[in-house]
Amino acid sequence: MHPVRPQYSLAELKRRSKRSDAYLLELDRYELHAALVTLLRSIRALLLVLLVVFLIGAFGWFLGIVLALILAVVYPAIARFKSVAKGGQTLYAKVEPTLLDLAAKFERIFQSLREPGVSIYEAPTRLHSREDLAELIERSKEVVGDNERALLVAALAFPEKTVNSVMTPRTVIDFIKKGEFLGPLVLDELHALGHSRLPVIAEDIDHVVGILHLRDLLSLDERHSSTAEKAMEKKVYYIREDDTLEHALSAFIRTRHHLFIVINKNRETVGLLTLEDVMESLIGRKIVDEDDIHADLRAVAEREGKTNNAAEGRVDL
Repeated sequence: MHPVRPQYSLAELKRRSKRSDAYLLELDRYELHAALVTLLRSIRALLLVLLVVFLIGAFGWFLGIVLALILAVVYPAIARFKSVAKGGQTLYAKVEPTLLDLAAKFERIFQSLREPGVSIYEAPTRLHSREDLAELIERSKEVVGDNERALLVAALAFPEKTVNSVMTPRTVIDFIKKGEFLGPLVLDELHALGHSRLPVIAEDIDHVVGILHLRDLLSLDERHSSTAEKAMEKKVYYIREDDTLEHALSAFIRTRHHLFIVINKNRETVGLLTLEDVMESLIGRKIVDEDDIHADLRAVAEREGKTNNAAEGRVDL
């Protein structure tokens, strides 16, 4: 009898077992493989000892030992017969749950009795998912450099990522109202924000009416203040938060714009998406801009969000 070999790697089995209980048995087979092999070898040795005792008791010392030696010599050849191997695996399938329970309960004991060379399965050469391939790439540190690994892993995960996973959250969006006069003080404040583009809003952030390009402000005559509404670009592009980054990248290329307003199904503003956000997700590393004040606005939003709606008598349902 031999343990059934799992089809998937350990990481892939863990992922699949979270989605379906059907993979829990195979996960146990993988994790308990070394203990299970030791248990089977212990049972085999015990049965051989009992067989020797039986033969000696039935045929006497001399004949019993001779028969036991003959069986020990021919046993490997007999075990290779298809009918014998099939019968052994049929029997194993029936007792496997019991053997797995024993291996789990006494795993430490079986691990201590493990023979050299008996270990868990190596990851199968066949891959079953992007995550499986990504894990293989992560383990290939001696072959692939850090930057190349990050690029490959990010590219594999890119098709499944959505806009809301990389966007700048609503709580940290910088904006300007359409009626704001762009005088010297306001211009200084806008440049201090470190953004090249800002959404222009009407009454609130859910009513974005344009995009203000700071490069366009350089040509303004400071002696005659203009409003944000007059200086802004009126064309605004919206994208849904559940759209994929592949769709977003295609939209950036098609529109030749660098900033989209992210909305939910009710057309409420939930964030901002820039071409830089998408490219960072594609290449697997940050694109550091010397004008950026915060390297990760999502981290800022999470940190500041801990104080939102935190009234003393609050009740979270």
